[in-house]
Amino acid sequence: MSAATQDKLSVTALALVLKRAALPEAALECAAGLASVGDVVAALAQAGFGIEATRVLAHALPKREAVWWACMCAGHTAPPELPEADRKVRELAEGWVRQQSMEFARAAMDEAKRAGFQSPEAWAGVGAFWSGDSLAPADAPIVPPPPHLTGLAVAGAVALASVRTDASRQPQRLAMFLQSAQDIAGGGPGRLPPEEA
Repeated sequence: MSAATQDKLSVTALALVLKRAALPEAALECAAGLASVGDVVAALAQAGFGIEATRVLAHALPKREAVWWACMCAGHTAPPELPEADRKVRELAEGWVRQQSMEFARAAMDEAKRAGFQSPEAWAGVGAFWSGDSLAPADAPIVPPPPHLTGLAVAGAVALASVRTDASRQPQRLAMFLQSAQDIAGGGPGRLPPEEA
């Protein structure tokens, strides 16, 4: 990983990222003694812990970049017949990334509820809402979300996207998702083309 990537991923301390990612013992052993998020992600991916590597990145990326990454992963595996609620919630989550307004965050959460919290798009929308200023309704006193919630939602979105419609594609998808996250961490767009059928 480049120095720019390392800087973007160093916003949150590695020990805190690992705690929030709640890795299993075998994955934690891969991370033992490593000093950076990039090194941990590379070691996990090399050892076959692809989903655990995505969880680390979901908690290591800044919230805005993490939600964008969830949207990119969801878009990559979205079927042509994606339900309207899922399409709309991803658009709202992407809108939140561009403007970080609570209007987008609340609208994304409302649409995620309509989508039944079943899709990667819905969890990208939840990630946007949990990245906002408050969990409370617009007319209520502010209730700041706990800082780890965004990572949980993004990790869920990425995991769901990795197995959507064809779980046998998960290893290849995870490799692409990790490259996307690294591009985003380095300041790039992390875009992923729609998956070929």
